[in-house]
Amino acid sequence: MFLLGTIVNGLLIIVGSLLGKLLHRIPEGMKGTVMHGIGLAVVVLGLQMGFKSENFLIVILSLVFGAVIGEYCKLEDKLNQLGAWLETKIGKGNGQGSISEGFVTATLIFVIGAMAIIGALDSGIRGDHDVLLTKAIIDGFTALILTTTLGIGVIFSAIPVMLYEGAIASFATQIDRFIPQALMDSFIVEMTATGGVMIFAIGLNLLGLIKIRVANLLPGIIVCALIVTIMHYVS
Repeated sequence: MFLLGTIVNGLLIIVGSLLGKLLHRIPEGMKGTVMHGIGLAVVVLGLQMGFKSENFLIVILSLVFGAVIGEYCKLEDKLNQLGAWLETKIGKGNGQGSISEGFVTATLIFVIGAMAIIGALDSGIRGDHDVLLTKAIIDGFTALILTTTLGIGVIFSAIPVMLYEGAIASFATQIDRFIPQALMDSFIVEMTATGGVMIFAIGLNLLGLIKIRVANLLPGIIVCALIVTIMHYVS
């Protein structure tokens, strides 16, 4: 079931929001330790994915050229600007209070990121839900924390998250109709490894060790597809 990861992600956001409504006070130490634990798990997941590459040069080239494209287009800055604009227009500009603000803030956190895209692609192409299930755990805990401060509006973010990830996963299931199986197999392996490096970077960000602009690496997935395609037809 290619939508399993997407459905679980949405459900855990709902569960986390409901728990956050019940639990008003969570010790800061507990929050920090749990987030560090999740960060470590994400790092390990990223490493496992990264080691699956059969030609790591493809991964390196994909990340390098992807980073150049992402930085040139300033993807992360634009996403942050979009978030700020939406929060101004919807979260604070219509007088609806915390419900609207919680919805917008949570949606931006859960939807905008490498894990949503890579996880949905993995679910649709390989039927592997590990990335989305990991993301679901992170989102569930994050929803719990956000609800304690922004209110129950956070729960409604589950809807756009499921629509967004579901659309990507559904599209990914149709890719093999247009691409030869050998090329598809090669792309899956190298896309998984390239995405794994990005997941690893997200783990480092969660641990607070460094701030990597992961959104600016996302074009690396497209670059990976182009490199694999060229190598397939040249060889």
